[in-house]
Amino acid sequence: MAVTGGIRAGVIDVHAHWLPRGLLGLPPGSPLGGMNDRGGELFLGDIPLSFPTEAITDVERVVADTVKAGLGTRVISPPPFAFPVHAPSRADDYIASYNEQLARAVSASDGALVGLGLVRLDDVAAARREMTRLVAMDGVAGVAVPPVVRGRSYDEGVLREVLAVAAELGLAVLVHPMQLPQPEWGSHYLANLLGNPVETATAVASVLLGGTMEELPDLRVCFVHGGGCAPSLLGRWEHGWRVRADVRGESGRPPAEMFARLYFDTVTHDPEVLGLLRVRASRDRILCGSDYPFDMAQPDPVRFVLDNGIDAGTLEANGRVFLGLQPTDPPGAGG
Repeated sequence: MAVTGGIRAGVIDVHAHWLPRGLLGLPPGSPLGGMNDRGGELFLGDIPLSFPTEAITDVERVVADTVKAGLGTRVISPPPFAFPVHAPSRADDYIASYNEQLARAVSASDGALVGLGLVRLDDVAAARREMTRLVAMDGVAGVAVPPVVRGRSYDEGVLREVLAVAAELGLAVLVHPMQLPQPEWGSHYLANLLGNPVETATAVASVLLGGTMEELPDLRVCFVHGGGCAPSLLGRWEHGWRVRADVRGESGRPPAEMFARLYFDTVTHDPEVLGLLRVRASRDRILCGSDYPFDMAQPDPVRFVLDNGIDAGTLEANGRVFLGLQPTDPPGAGG
């Protein structure tokens, strides 16, 4: 764990985004046209993102907004457009630049920010090299990754091996959807409103039914947006696991039991959905999230969770453990 300078006391937001201005063009091969500033507002290609550019690029602005939100610490990671999945073999320079600038940004924040870096997801050796570098970067606690890459998730192949490296090195993993396009989701922002929770649920199912969490008991992995559809589907997965050999073929423990080992953030936009997550997940695996600074963010992340039965002390302790810190470490203590 590389957060050696300590973090500020208070609720930890594990789900927020940051991207330096020099990398707004996005990784090689991106089909999205790059991100660009137009009069202080950020665009993805020609699509307005409805927030000021500096909210995602300027460290001082991010820190000020963190304090304004009543948070102790905010964990910043790349927006999903920056995941290097389209031409990964040409993305090494982009990944290295992001991670180096991330480390400088969080180190200069006086404990207000912690970072999650980028990593290649097509080559285990390349992933290991970069993740080993991340371990040595002060203020960087892990990596952010998408739920699905080229039709595969985290139950097999390179993606599963990336999780194994993270567990071995003690790095936290945040799984964030990429808003993958589907023809039937072409209108009404359904690629986000439906696509994001479905992508996330796919990854949750893959690590439960694929035996990944059984193989990697020390893995600290968080699924954003309250786990997407997963909490409401868990009963169906449990039934399928008990009645079908093909469902339980790679997992020796029932899905509900292993679900308790996963971390989830609180970006659900609905107290009843958050309540279901609290029933399904372990109390010590629920983390405050915001999705700052996007328009789909939880606008008041601390008030939302406090008003719905989760206390600030629990959220801070859970966030510290997810980041690899002891829950009882005093502010400023090393991890």
